[in-house]
Amino acid sequence: MRTIGTTARGIHAPLIQRGDDLAHIVADCVSVAAREENFQLHDRDVVGVTEAVVARAQGNYANCEQIAGDICAKFPDGVLAAVFPILSRNRFGNILKGIAKGCEKLYVVLSYPADEVGNELIPWEALDKSGVNPYTDVLSEQKYREIFGYKNRHIYTNMDYVEYYKSLGSHIEILFANDARKILEYTKNILCCDVHTRFRSKRLLREAGAETVFGLDEILTSPVDGSGYNEKYGVLGSNTATENSIKLFPRDCRAIVDKIAKLLYKKTGKKIEVMIYGDGAFKDPTGRIWELADPVVSPAFTPGLEGVPNEVKLKYLLDNDFQGKSDGELKEALLTALNAADKSGRKSLGTTPRKYTDLLGSLCDLISGSGEKGTPIVLVQGYFDNYSSLGANNNN
Repeated sequence: MRTIGTTARGIHAPLIQRGDDLAHIVADCVSVAAREENFQLHDRDVVGVTEAVVARAQGNYANCEQIAGDICAKFPDGVLAAVFPILSRNRFGNILKGIAKGCEKLYVVLSYPADEVGNELIPWEALDKSGVNPYTDVLSEQKYREIFGYKNRHIYTNMDYVEYYKSLGSHIEILFANDARKILEYTKNILCCDVHTRFRSKRLLREAGAETVFGLDEILTSPVDGSGYNEKYGVLGSNTATENSIKLFPRDCRAIVDKIAKLLYKKTGKKIEVMIYGDGAFKDPTGRIWELADPVVSPAFTPGLEGVPNEVKLKYLLDNDFQGKSDGELKEALLTALNAADKSGRKSLGTTPRKYTDLLGSLCDLISGSGEKGTPIVLVQGYFDNYSSLGANNNN
């Protein structure tokens, strides 16, 4: 009888630098860890590699001047609005610096009371008491300050993001709205800075008569003055690297995961799945912030990670179908039901069918963290096990 289900291990790796052969490093680190820590590798184990080290190895960086160059090319008349950025120095500070350097007048439109991932500008309670209608009202910075003052700061960073974003350019004007089309009263040139709602924002603006509309996913989709780039996501998914540069989301990721998988098979004889992961798709219950600031959890993965779990909910079966059975009878009945479901197609019975890569990427992100753990590689084992493969342990 097996007594262990899913496990996840953070695997230490050397500091990754530009030009490193990341695929060989990952395969070596996993195989060495298994040997030195005395654990076995299996078919359908999962190796996750954080996107940060992939981008580092690629040297996929850009500076604010290179961002500005692309802004100048796409908005040649020098006036534009950056609509619905998230509130983050790490995610948007240097991007905004670059945008500001590339234009003569810049409106920054902030959604309120929070951005799309939950960073609050204003507590809902304060908004409710203010009489402001967030669905229709557009606020100037002056009006915002008159109503809400200067006391509202980010729950974790203690930043006043209105003050911070305005400080990044003398020609920046801050507005507050939740309907992207409202900015057309100020300019017809729009840069949509939202992450997950960007397609809707672009569509609404174009339908409403905007003349020039781009998204952050269309900035630096090709090199500008020798910059890094991402042909699919542009500067979405980027992070601050230095005071004047960003690290972009990695590119060409499918080739990397395939190479790692081949190297792992060569070293171990096991068919191990590989994925690159960024932010996990979970929500912080204290700050009410949805952590997914990247455009996707996983930009690339091997084919075995495609799809969603198709599971039977054990507690549903226990409470509804198998009441009154003895311990031995219960195990046998459960195994029979699971085997029958495997053959006929399982019913979810209340489970939430999310993508394997979203679930695994969230697990990997929590294991590796975003600080100084030094484990940019995560090994997940037993993820595809179920009750029957674990020997019907009655602790479930």
